[in-house]
Amino acid sequence: MFPAGAIVVAVVLGASAAHAAPSAQSQGHASARAASKGVTAKLETPALWDADDADADDPAIWVDDDDARRSVVITTAKEAGINVYDLRGRLVQHIDPKPAPGEDDAPGRYNNVDLIHDFELDGDEVDLAVVSDKGLDNIGIFAVEDGRLTEVTDPSAGRIFSASQDDVNSEHTAYGLTTWQDDDGAYALVSRNSETDVALLELSAREDGTVGWDLVRTLSLPAEFAMPDGTTWTTCDDPGEYAQVEGMVVDEATGTAYLGQELVGIWKVDADLTGEPQLIDKAIEYGLPGTYDAEQDECVYGENPGFGGDVLHTDIEGLTIYSTGDGEGYLLASSQGDDSFAVYGLEDGNEYVGSFTVDDGRVDSTQHSDGADAVSVSLPGFPGGLLVVQDGDNTPEGSDESSTNFKFVAWKDVARGSGLDLDVARD
Repeated sequence: MFPAGAIVVAVVLGASAAHAAPSAQSQGHASARAASKGVTAKLETPALWDADDADADDPAIWVDDDDARRSVVITTAKEAGINVYDLRGRLVQHIDPKPAPGEDDAPGRYNNVDLIHDFELDGDEVDLAVVSDKGLDNIGIFAVEDGRLTEVTDPSAGRIFSASQDDVNSEHTAYGLTTWQDDDGAYALVSRNSETDVALLELSAREDGTVGWDLVRTLSLPAEFAMPDGTTWTTCDDPGEYAQVEGMVVDEATGTAYLGQELVGIWKVDADLTGEPQLIDKAIEYGLPGTYDAEQDECVYGENPGFGGDVLHTDIEGLTIYSTGDGEGYLLASSQGDDSFAVYGLEDGNEYVGSFTVDDGRVDSTQHSDGADAVSVSLPGFPGGLLVVQDGDNTPEGSDESSTNFKFVAWKDVARGSGLDLDVARD
């Protein structure tokens, strides 16, 4: 059941431009993409440990227009809340998640974060950090001043997808998030865990100085796809779970949203979720047959028929944009299955440019990267802009524990070191 204003993509799409499905190359699919080349990060944030229920997920880079040295990177750590780091990777602020509403309920879990600039609130223009809360099925909204966050969420704003706490406990709740603005207002796109839904929320200032939201419409991406051989394919996952979206980004210059359906590919659609979504690239594992084995609690995969793309290994995560101005620049997507980042042009057909990896250097390499963010203004120590990526496997060799963190990469190092001859924005 979808709310009023929901849009369901009901057509079953054919071939056009599984959690952690096996490598498609081992399944007989020959990849034709450009070879990945490595760049190195300048620094990293402290490790977050599974043993502490801390899991780095998604970054957002806040640039201080008055003093770039005071710019910060706002990050989510799921059950461990929000961590804010300076440009040296040092923790400067921590925010705990909201407590569980009841004894048998989950606490807050901050998943993705993005920014709104110059939002009119209580007579002033403020920047906002907006985070998705998977545990409570809502979003948290924080005013950003001098690099510090102060919560301004309207406590009565309500849930996004769930009608009751029982619905929340089923965990089909708020998941991925991105924000965007136009002359008419400020918005958030929020995806739904284990479903194909993406909701458009309009943010609005309340008289008491808080910020709430209103649901505008919901888009449902396909959950099944017609294959060239006449079969119908669905992604393999636990029963009742579907091909969710997490990584999302909006190109405000064109009003275009890019949505990463983790086991399927990258879609583009109008940021207001109107019009027909277009699948601009497919995962290599697209069309890979799999059967869920309940006894083993895993999917058993067959041979890859080769209906997928040539670039992206599932999961598809961490979409971000590096803008060079005038609607030009690059869309970056994390290809978790081979630890690389795919680069596409923003113009016209989103032509694939090539891929790169973040390799060992001053700090260790990046694997299974989830969230990412990029800015195209030079910052102290980061000429040409900054790219921040989550490292999903930061664990030191020989450690019995698992850790995650964030890597800071100078865009000029990406442009030069990747071998892709990428442009660098002029400040």
